[in-house]
Amino acid sequence: MSAVAAQAAAFARPRTELPVPAGPVPERAAGHPLSLGEDARARLGGAVRMLLGLAGLDGAPDAVRLAVLVLASRTPSETGVVEIRTRELGRWLGMSASYTASEVVSGLRSSGVVSVDTDKGEYREDTGLKCKVLPLWAAQDVVGHPLNLEKKEYATLQRLMEAVMAPGWKHKDGRVTPAGLIGTRTGRGAATDRLALLLLVLEARETGRVRQCGGRVDSKRGRAAATVARLLGCKVSAGERVLERLEDRELVLRVRLKTASGLANRSRLMVPAVAAAHGRTVADAVQEDRAKALEPEFSDPDVTAGPSEAPGVATEPQVSGVPVTDEADVAEPDGTAALHTDHPHPVIPVVPPQLSCGFSGEGRGGKGRRPERACTGEDQAADGESALAGSGSPVAEGGPLRGEQPKESPVDEHGGQHAAGAVAGGRPKAVGWDKAQQQRRVGLPADPALQVALRPVAGLWVQLSGWQQDQVQAAAEAEIKRLEGLLEHQGGGPRLLADRLTDRLKETGGEALVDKPYGWLMRRGLVQRQACTDRRCDDGIRLDTGADCEMCGNVIHTRRAWRAKTAAELDRELPGLSDSERRRLLEARLREHTTAEAEDLAWRQEQARVEQARRDAARAAARERAERERQEAAAAHAVRQALPCEDCGRDQAAGLCEACDHRRQTQALIGEAGLLAAAGSADLTDPGSVAAVITEAWTTIDSSIAAAWREFLQITDVAMLEADPQAIEDAYGFTAFDTARQAVQEFQNTALEMLGRTEEAEAEARRAYKTEQGRPWFRRNPNGVDAVAAAMEKAEAARGRVAEHLLAVRLEQLREQAAARTEPAAAAPWADRLPELAARSLDGEAARAVIA
Repeated sequence: MSAVAAQAAAFARPRTELPVPAGPVPERAAGHPLSLGEDARARLGGAVRMLLGLAGLDGAPDAVRLAVLVLASRTPSETGVVEIRTRELGRWLGMSASYTASEVVSGLRSSGVVSVDTDKGEYREDTGLKCKVLPLWAAQDVVGHPLNLEKKEYATLQRLMEAVMAPGWKHKDGRVTPAGLIGTRTGRGAATDRLALLLLVLEARETGRVRQCGGRVDSKRGRAAATVARLLGCKVSAGERVLERLEDRELVLRVRLKTASGLANRSRLMVPAVAAAHGRTVADAVQEDRAKALEPEFSDPDVTAGPSEAPGVATEPQVSGVPVTDEADVAEPDGTAALHTDHPHPVIPVVPPQLSCGFSGEGRGGKGRRPERACTGEDQAADGESALAGSGSPVAEGGPLRGEQPKESPVDEHGGQHAAGAVAGGRPKAVGWDKAQQQRRVGLPADPALQVALRPVAGLWVQLSGWQQDQVQAAAEAEIKRLEGLLEHQGGGPRLLADRLTDRLKETGGEALVDKPYGWLMRRGLVQRQACTDRRCDDGIRLDTGADCEMCGNVIHTRRAWRAKTAAELDRELPGLSDSERRRLLEARLREHTTAEAEDLAWRQEQARVEQARRDAARAAARERAERERQEAAAAHAVRQALPCEDCGRDQAAGLCEACDHRRQTQALIGEAGLLAAAGSADLTDPGSVAAVITEAWTTIDSSIAAAWREFLQITDVAMLEADPQAIEDAYGFTAFDTARQAVQEFQNTALEMLGRTEEAEAEARRAYKTEQGRPWFRRNPNGVDAVAAAMEKAEAARGRVAEHLLAVRLEQLREQAAARTEPAAAAPWADRLPELAARSLDGEAARAVIA
């Protein structure tokens, strides 16, 4: 008997270990929630994996992760807001209402993935929730984004969730909606089991078989447990426990096949409910696997590969990068042999490659066939179009395998068609999403500051996607700007950030131990860690000086002093305590002190917030008052600007036009110049001398004004001035004003110089000189150049002070005389005038004239 016939006979024998359901074979129910097509499974699987892979859910409990999926499945496509009660959300998760309110809702808030608004109950507990899955809603209308789901896809996802984990309801009309497959599973670990079953359903094919992970796994646990662990992102031991619980409920099956020789073959991981939804049974799926194994054009690596062909290093995990073994590797063929090469997901245009779980068998087309032998198809023409039409893998179906050199690569021929918007499953391809992923930069940003700052983490930078690189770059720029504000000299921010990243990497143990570069950079590498209240403190180091933080030293010294003081008080109050009792009481008192300090700090912070609010209110009131005063001043200015000129009547002159204002100022300056001239040289007791000096000063100023105007006309376009008479008046007024101002300064200097030569000024200068000669330092060197110059300086200063005083006195006297001349003479009292009137014999007309 040939080997092929022996294998066929072996597979034809009945197997007692296969679980065959009792009763007739179920037929596939049309529209069953679990009977998903390949496109729908790829779309929903990609959306679920992207939601679970969000940075905010790193390290989150499975209950929180499952809650995000539940809320996403119930999201209305119109508003995106899910209204659900806390108790109802807990029933979907298999958790109690109290646990959901205290742990799940707080986890959703802290993750930043879901915005949560709550309605409070009688005891201030969260009873009603209004939730929005932010990434899901933000991806709407983004062409090709995995989270850009249509309304029908939302409905399909909700029906799938109900079929898997619906808690079951009893309606008012008596109807009963049964629970889902795992809807009755509650209590500890219920959320993990529900999440695992949902992911397995999304990974199961029409036959119910789940593609298992490739690479080296722990043989004691098994490949099925490793597959569940990689789906959940946990250790393989935890995945095995989850798988066992699902097996106890007969929700999943591990089918162990045997070869013709009776040896154990590779196990199969099956979801019977998915097979039943497609009208199949587990036995049918196993028979299909056997039939495929008999095909001569296929080679089963697990059967044909010898022990020496097993690679020494495990292939790259296909599900995730989470470690899935917590025990030493054991060389067991079924567990350690590399099964076959990992392949990309078959629906690449819809789901990005990095989001795929990457199970073995991806990229083999819709039927899940094994890869062909290397020699298959070598004698066929490398027709790119037919090859692509027949298979999702152009290299396996139509490309060269052994030195064949086609004219053009099938991938190159059809790459433009794929990018041009070919559809998969009735939806446009992920043009925008793929383009965003292709924009990932290998090198650091071009900004020199960012290159200096991010050079220590260049290895982590290349592992980021384009969007993550943009976020890290923005965070680094903000941190550099903040560091520059803390330094006295600009330019040191990038170097400080580079030193921080270097220290953080040393703490971690190097880039090789950073499993999540984006989360590490955003939450640990770029974040300043203040050990005290000083804004310049970073891990106990001053950012501006690089020395140890003094504030941290003070805090440590204060805590040590308080600990010593508390220990001394305890020894004094309770002597003879044992070491353990003394330590317990000491720690208790220190905790009480720390609690009191925390309460005091909270009180002071509250007072500071109140004071800040008061200052903000005061500043707001001051700004409002200033704005009101400014508006009032602007209104008054507008009214004043609308007034006509008092002298010439020009409109919109603010009460006095420019020409008239200059004219008035010029007249005042000319009068001041005359007084200065008279105060310097005239005899104040002789009115004629005063008048002559003043007249001469006025004449001089008039001549200067006329000369300045002629000079102005020589350097100005006269024709332009003649076109605007008002401009001529303004120009002449300013010329006269400027000339009079200069004349006033000249007359003042002349008057001071003349008054400085008077006897009073000379006498004061001599006294100042003699006083300076009486100084000790002058007597020691009376003929020195410095001593004489200092004495002369003091004398001139005294002379100038006397001249200024005399000028002020004489000006005041001249102003009094001018005021007396302008005032009318007061009439003599009647007591002095009556005797004179009585002595005169005047007629009536003369008397009336005198009286008047």
